[in-house]
Amino acid sequence: MDPSEGEQRDVSVVPADVLPGSALAAEEPAAGAAELGPRARLWPSLAAVYRAQLSRARVARIPLLFVATFQSVGIMILMRGVVDDGAEAQAVVAGSSVLVVAFVALNLLAQYFGQLRASGGLDHYATLPVPPAAVVLGAAGAYASFTVPGTVVTAVFGCVLFGLPMAHLWVLMAVIPLAGAALAGLGAALGLLAPRPELATLLGQLGMSAALLLGVLPADRMPEVVRFARDLLPSTYGVEAFARTFGPHPDWAFVLGDLAVCGAVGVISLAVATWAYRRAAVR
Repeated sequence: MDPSEGEQRDVSVVPADVLPGSALAAEEPAAGAAELGPRARLWPSLAAVYRAQLSRARVARIPLLFVATFQSVGIMILMRGVVDDGAEAQAVVAGSSVLVVAFVALNLLAQYFGQLRASGGLDHYATLPVPPAAVVLGAAGAYASFTVPGTVVTAVFGCVLFGLPMAHLWVLMAVIPLAGAALAGLGAALGLLAPRPELATLLGQLGMSAALLLGVLPADRMPEVVRFARDLLPSTYGVEAFARTFGPHPDWAFVLGDLAVCGAVGVISLAVATWAYRRAAVR
């Protein structure tokens, strides 16, 4: 008996569709790989980005927040011997309080997104299943959250320094998020649209300087052209809303109107920042 015949009897016949290298076996995983997971929703993604940014920037931003608060308090001390009591004092306290928001939400956020774009950090976010709006809103919310303690401390110190009432300081609960959204959106847009991080830093500092000069100084002492530029600044309406509450009988209709304008500007600036993020992420 030929040994080759025995070897042929021992060979089993295997169907072609179960062989690992066959074309039929390769079609099954390919069909399963075509099924993608559900797209990430906005609010869960926003919350995740917000927590990540908050924990990342907590240690690095606290010293800068102290600098922003100390700067605003120092400005009020200098202005104490220049302005009179009344409407001018109200403008100084309100402007100095919102200046803390401008320092963090506008200046630091412009620097952050400028450095993120230059270092290629936007590529990391582009690979994640996160909507662009969640990245911008999460970072803006985290940076704006750092302004709450400094703004409250500045407002309380200013009220004590100028002898203003503190009965309506609760208005800061609306002024901080609305002014913070408007300034954070502007800062994010400046950082994402700037071609270099140095230019983003420069634009952020110029924006903060504009908030300082146009927000802290009383509007009655400004020329007409400067007043027009002041009306274009997003933080102006937060300053006006806060300053109106120091009077004995605040006109709440005007306060709500200023807050509404500030909120509308915040929506527009955050939308522009989201567009700038998409534009920078695809380059």
